[in-house]
Amino acid sequence: MATVSKFDEETGPLARAHIDDFVRKVAKNLVATTGRLLEIGPQERSLVRESFTQFEIDTFDIVETYGPTHVGDITKHNVAIPDSTYDCVVGMEVLEHTLDPFGGVREMRRILKDGGYLLVSAPLNWRIHGPIPDCWRFTEHGFKVLLRDFDIVEIDILETPGRDLFPIHYNVLARCNKSKQTLDSELTFRFIT
Repeated sequence: MATVSKFDEETGPLARAHIDDFVRKVAKNLVATTGRLLEIGPQERSLVRESFTQFEIDTFDIVETYGPTHVGDITKHNVAIPDSTYDCVVGMEVLEHTLDPFGGVREMRRILKDGGYLLVSAPLNWRIHGPIPDCWRFTEHGFKVLLRDFDIVEIDILETPGRDLFPIHYNVLARCNKSKQTLDSELTFRFIT
């Protein structure tokens, strides 16, 4: 059986605080925005519901365990959710657990209204964790590729103490842009030596 390392014990609370602070900050900044919000994979967490009180909130999960509004696979077309239904979609700590993160982003874009907000997060420098499977890690460059057809508002980085260029965690806020179709040659990345 695997044991939790000292690094994980020390950085786990930092990552959770990083996510929570970002959710609260975005909710505060969007206080004048209303409509419908979909939280993907909330399990028993309630921070999004507590923070985004101005929205009518639905939940989505791949299992029925936590009583979500919708049960399905976010990487597939979910016929029960019409195009452009939501003003905000929140998928914190979800993409790394999907089999097809590109499909997940396509589906989130489909169900978002043009100009709607997307909040996503994922660890980078973190151990394999549940719920299983834990398939992926994304750098800031990876998020730019995944979200190429969104307008990225902010990439919030939690750096690893004493280790540059291998952050513990990323949070991303983006706006849905239904007219955007970015080619590979149009992608730009922060230069790192």
